[in-house]
Amino acid sequence: MTITNKISEHYQSAINGELQKYHCKEWASDIYFRTTYPFRDEAKIVELASKGMVVEALVETVLVKARDADGKRLFVDADRAKLMNEADPTVIIQIATAINNAKIQSAPEAIAKE
Repeated sequence: MTITNKISEHYQSAINGELQKYHCKEWASDIYFRTTYPFRDEAKIVELASKGMVVEALVETVLVKARDADGKRLFVDADRAKLMNEADPTVIIQIATAINNAKIQSAPEAIAKE
């Protein structure tokens, strides 16, 4: 197996892995998310954060990474304005933090297996 095949296999395993769940009591909803996302989803978040637009990066994180139990996006791009202007910032921060920390929290278990 070539290194590029191994890269692809690892990515497919991560992207299709089990969804993690955050229960948002304020919205009376479960929000699901993965531990990894394609660069196309990460690109805008990284771009916004690098420009110092932290609030926009947090909203973008929730917008593109929040999923339902079936793994489908909860929000469409048109929801950006509602998340920016009508959502409690504390809730956005909590959800974005849970999503962004998913990889970090799952890493110790992966290390323990090695």
